[in-house]
Amino acid sequence: MRIAALDGNTIGYKRSDWDELKKFGEYDMTEFGDSTPEGTVIDFIADAEIVLTNKVVINRRIMDACPKLRMIQVLATGYNVVDTEYAREKGIIVSNVPSYSTMSVCQHTIGLLLEICNRIGYHDGKVHEGKWFESRSFSFWDYELMELQGKTLGIIGFGTIGRAVAKAANGLGMKILAYTPHPKNDVEVPVDFVDLDTLLKESDVITLHCMMSDETRELIRHENIEKMKDGVILINTSRGQVLNEADVADALKSGKMLAAALDVVSSEPIRNDNPLLSAPNCFITPHIAWATVEARRRLFEITIDNIKQYIAGNPVNVVNR
Repeated sequence: MRIAALDGNTIGYKRSDWDELKKFGEYDMTEFGDSTPEGTVIDFIADAEIVLTNKVVINRRIMDACPKLRMIQVLATGYNVVDTEYAREKGIIVSNVPSYSTMSVCQHTIGLLLEICNRIGYHDGKVHEGKWFESRSFSFWDYELMELQGKTLGIIGFGTIGRAVAKAANGLGMKILAYTPHPKNDVEVPVDFVDLDTLLKESDVITLHCMMSDETRELIRHENIEKMKDGVILINTSRGQVLNEADVADALKSGKMLAAALDVVSSEPIRNDNPLLSAPNCFITPHIAWATVEARRRLFEITIDNIKQYIAGNPVNVVNR
């Protein structure tokens, strides 16, 4: 069989690292991106039985043009880049890599929140500028700092990452609210499941860990921002499209939001006209919450096992049964 990886380079492994795939059959990798023309994608995977993709979209036109295609392996947990229903109709298995980055994304989420509260990077810069040396006091700060104990954290989306964040925030003494379509009671720490309006109105900090869908697209927009507390903090490590970025930028400029910290934006890499780039108190990291060495190794290993299990006739992590 032929295995084609469209953008395996995106997980930070050299071409030679993927040579393990050669034991399953003929293997090729290219460095396509999400803007690669459909025709170019089709030409590369036309005779492949297994296709690996991260950000390259696999839609029905591409599937129709690739009659040998039997498995699509998504190099991520989210699989919105694939038309999974149409793949199911055509008998094509779509597998993902669940939970490989849970603790890495949790760690990054808490790191973003702590950066807002403690301004560690900012004050490190001031020390190196000589401001502490010039101070007459043993302690120097020129930004108000914030303690999280007793504050309310609202978590939108309560899958494995949302649960991990709840556990970490509980350790910081925060009260936890969660909004999810499918609440479960088997939670390790105290969590109050509430409707969206209640979460928006009562949370001091709101963090997003929801899947991208028609229901969540631009969930954080003007009408919902208006329901939030004045001075709310927003964290997003899910998908950039969950925000209306212009509305969030306006909320930061007006002071409705104290700060926002984002690891994702609507178009990646970020465009130089993104309104968030000029918004005050907006911290942006370049989609790296998932990218620890440990998480990327798990992603690679689970991907290899998914392919091995498919070939053995026992496909796992299938998202379109």
